Amino acid sequence: MTLHDIIENQVLKIGISSWLIAQLLKVFLNYIFEDKFEVERFVGSGGMPSSHTSFIMALSTAIGLKEGWNSSLYALSLGMAFIVMYDATGVRRATGKQAKLLNELVDQIFHHGELKQDKLRELVGHTPFEVIVGALLGIIVAVWMFH
Repeated sequence: MTLHDIIENQVLKIGISSWLIAQLLKVFLNYIFEDKFEVERFVGSGGMPSSHTSFIMALSTAIGLKEGWNSSLYALSLGMAFIVMYDATGVRRATGKQAKLLNELVDQIFHHGELKQDKLRELVGHTPFEVIVGALLGIIVAVWMFH
């Protein structure tokens, strides 16, 4: 295996392309709906659509198209996709809610005092809708690029 083999991997190209499109959409949608142009949304987690989900679903769909829908490799990739989507809507979303609550508590308790604590990142997970959109984006990008 060489670096050239990795660079020319069609399945990997599809996954990365889907991730890139999702990240660009985050910046664009944030500008449209929040009236904020934040370049850091390009590399940040959370938000619409889920780029993690888009990436893994694009990979899984491309594997299904290339290896067959009944292949063990597709089954493995789809299982991993379900884990990523569950994590995005479960653990990571709960972490974001906890960060928001802790930030509010810090603001209330130390409003008049001085606290040397940075706020926690609140946007780390996804709503189910953001994950569904990410999954659909991944599937669409994979089918479009594969053919």
